[in-house]
Amino acid sequence: MDPKSAQLIGAALAIGLGAIGPGIGLGILAGKGLEAIGRNPEATSKIQANMILMGAFTEAIAIYALVIALIIKFV
Repeated sequence: MDPKSAQLIGAALAIGLGAIGPGIGLGILAGKGLEAIGRNPEATSKIQANMILMGAFTEAIAIYALVIALIIKFV
C-alpha cells in the first residue's frame, strides 16, 4: 500500500470513528432531555439551557476529530 492511500484511509477512519461517539451522545442527550421536560414541564428552561451547553461540548469532540482527519490528510 502506498503512503498516499494509507493517509486517505487514516483520515477517513479518524473522522468516521470520531463522529460515531458524538452522534450517539447527541441522540441520547436529546432523548433524555425531552423525557425530562415531559416529566417536569416547569423546568423546561433549565433543562433546555443545559441541553444546549452539553450539545455544544459534544459537537466540539466531533470538530476535534475533523481537525485530526484534516491533519492526517494534508500533512
